[in-house]
Amino acid sequence: MKICLIAEGSYPFITGGVSSWIHSLITSMPEHEFIIYAIGAEGKNKGKYVYQLPSNVVEIKEVFLDAYLKEEAAPGKRLGLTEDERQALLSLLDGSKGDWRALFSVLSGSKVPSVAELLTSKDFFEVIQRLCEQKYPQIPFTEMIWMIRSMVLPLCLVIQNGMPQADLYHSVCTGYGGVAGSLGKYLHAKPFLLTEHGIYTREREEEIIKANWIKGHFKDIWIDYFHNLSACAYSYADEVITLFERNKEIQIELGCDPSKVSVIPNGVKVSDYADIVEEKKNDTITIGAVVRVVPIKDIKTMLHSFGLVKEQVPHARFVIMGPTDEDEEYYTECLQLVDSLQLEDVTFTGAVNVKEYLGKMDMLVLTSISEGQPLVILEGMACRKPFVTTDVGSCRELLYGNGDNYGNAGITVPVMHFTQIAQAIITLCQNEPLRRRMGRCGFQRVSDIYTHENFLAGYRNMYRKYEV
Repeated sequence: MKICLIAEGSYPFITGGVSSWIHSLITSMPEHEFIIYAIGAEGKNKGKYVYQLPSNVVEIKEVFLDAYLKEEAAPGKRLGLTEDERQALLSLLDGSKGDWRALFSVLSGSKVPSVAELLTSKDFFEVIQRLCEQKYPQIPFTEMIWMIRSMVLPLCLVIQNGMPQADLYHSVCTGYGGVAGSLGKYLHAKPFLLTEHGIYTREREEEIIKANWIKGHFKDIWIDYFHNLSACAYSYADEVITLFERNKEIQIELGCDPSKVSVIPNGVKVSDYADIVEEKKNDTITIGAVVRVVPIKDIKTMLHSFGLVKEQVPHARFVIMGPTDEDEEYYTECLQLVDSLQLEDVTFTGAVNVKEYLGKMDMLVLTSISEGQPLVILEGMACRKPFVTTDVGSCRELLYGNGDNYGNAGITVPVMHFTQIAQAIITLCQNEPLRRRMGRCGFQRVSDIYTHENFLAGYRNMYRKYEV
């Protein structure tokens, strides 16, 4: 079976939990062929993969959201959109339920030769004018049209790029990836599976609320827009898979049909970590974080916490393991924070083979603002490492269990609460028996529940239902 796997902002361009998940799925299923449909931000990354693509990847289609910059169009053309087609465009923006069938039809059809032609056309101008008159008369028209253009541009690009022929479409997020999977089903009449790791809508909502560049009512318009994209994916998907029960509840709250949703947790090969040996050292306590250095991982809160830890555990050191080049400005800000806090014993390793470091860690920390079900926690548990994590995604379920009797594998704390994070770390620093007990609990939980074999069997059975 040929499966088109759709990734947005992840595989194969950057590392991270979702990318690792995709790579593991593909390499573990040589019986299937995969097309990778990769949505990236900038065309300069074309062909720059950080993964060695497995031999069963038969095609890769890259779509970059800055491709619009290369398009040229004479403004003010008439595209001849019908009233139904105009209404479909309007429904995408006015908070009502989007008419996706009509949108797919007009944006992938011959009436719209390019994204530039659409966004500079009189038809589009008049749709925005109608939006202002009907719902946002207080917003200046010029501000509205520029904001809406930047909003719908990526969506139009994705739809206009079409979808490769496949037997099954499988997106690993809603958003633009979810729309792409829905488009595959619309164009080729093939089934569409959706796996949602985090909740895309909630993550975008948090970003928009915090964003300084989006003002006033525009925040509501952006949030409605992303809800509309997720609604598209939920409605077109034949089945929706999530990683843990709480996410399933949120998806249903967001409008997904409960009968579509099932849970397949992440898993790791516990045996892969059996050879990692704990390295004895002097009285130094080593705290580790396996993360990409990006804002959603909240490295700055991590550093503030470590400042408090050092006051009570002066022999502690902190090792942050993960790539720093995804957001170089944020990485620079983190380095400046280390200087301003006068922190000693902080190391950013950059991208490394984490297995070479895990044996040196006394505990691991994750301070993310948003997560799904982090593979890094499962990997750390396979190495018997206790965790301090923020209470996001399934971190609580992984550390405290979901009705099992294994015991606690770490401590969860509120998001961005650096004093509570620091206190949890200090507790573990000062209590070696507790660290070891939590490490054993985590190891038992991951060995029995979150195995690679269980994860793979779940998806193998899922794919089998749609084999042609």
